[in-house]
Amino acid sequence: MDRIIEDRIGLCALNRIFGFEPRVGAALVEAFGGAAEVFRHPQEEIVEALIGFGRVKYASQIAWSAFESAAIELEGLQAAGCCFVGIGESGYPSLLKECEDPPLGLYFRGTSPPEQVFGGIPHIAVIGTRDLTSYGREWCRMIVEALSKSAVKPLIVSGLAIGVDITAHTAALDSGLPTVAVMATGIDRIYPPRNKQAGERIATTEGCALVTDYPPGTVAARINFLRRNRIIAGICRATILVESRIKGGGMMTARLASSYDRDVFALPGRLDDPASQGCNLLIRQNIAEPVGDLEELMAKLGAGRPGTALKTDFKAEVEEAYKGSVDEADFAALLKVALTVKANRGISIDEICLKMDIPYSRARELTTILECDGFISIDLLQHCSAKVRLRGD
Repeated sequence: MDRIIEDRIGLCALNRIFGFEPRVGAALVEAFGGAAEVFRHPQEEIVEALIGFGRVKYASQIAWSAFESAAIELEGLQAAGCCFVGIGESGYPSLLKECEDPPLGLYFRGTSPPEQVFGGIPHIAVIGTRDLTSYGREWCRMIVEALSKSAVKPLIVSGLAIGVDITAHTAALDSGLPTVAVMATGIDRIYPPRNKQAGERIATTEGCALVTDYPPGTVAARINFLRRNRIIAGICRATILVESRIKGGGMMTARLASSYDRDVFALPGRLDDPASQGCNLLIRQNIAEPVGDLEELMAKLGAGRPGTALKTDFKAEVEEAYKGSVDEADFAALLKVALTVKANRGISIDEICLKMDIPYSRARELTTILECDGFISIDLLQHCSAKVRLRGD
């Protein structure tokens, strides 16, 4: 058997054993001169090597039968259109290898080879809370869309969870950017089930992939997501936290990225909004730089100028759109509604009726016009928010 294939099998077997402590597995590989060689040494030598790590309990799992099981597993993966990329192989993410605790290998599913997906272009993580607000959703999409228009188009990395993750993945796909989903389950399981269609779209789109360090058959568990986060942080040169509470997976990923000496950015939010408290905290602690002007963000990311920047004069935009094209009464009413929404993010249509002293039907008519023209967004609960538009929109 080819030495490269043997070592890949050995790394796959060791990854099953030392998934949560990859440094121990890596030390054994170094001590015995190769991943496959670890399984050829007698138990007493394995025990002796593990004593220094206080991990003798793993010795019984390091048997030739584990190596054979891994070989069978890799054959099955190949038949299913997946593969395992061992640390040190050309398809293994170079930045991840630089971290203190890189996994011994990654399970990979995609139409493009790992070398193509992880080679060349910069990787940027876009992450955050599952409880995404309309503000966060809007900004998540704008950030990804701006990256898609930049001179250097990156790979968008996230975790396939609901909220920020799936918004980032979908925005990337829709904008023509490649995206990688790092999963907290086996490569044969997409979690949560509601994101299966998006996961399949990622797996079948050129330049994109599903990735995990968990063996096939692994189901979702809380602890798995913590281990998953280090891969997201480790793969990427920069991490953008869109929204997060004080405690959450996004906060952990951002702090890990900072510990890896990577750039971290966070979207500022209202001081009284729980969904933004984590971002605001990282900015106060100087762990993250605030996301503001998109051109400035692109420059800091080294992505070049996307040719887009925020339009700051919302009132002037509305005036330009409607003055002279509608009668004076409608113009005044549209402008007043637009400015009311701008000043009161999340205001309901009922509340607009009270503030402007107009009937519901009139408020609904005016907000619908503004929504259709891209000035505001209305969610399922009829709450309105002003949309920050980009030059060129």
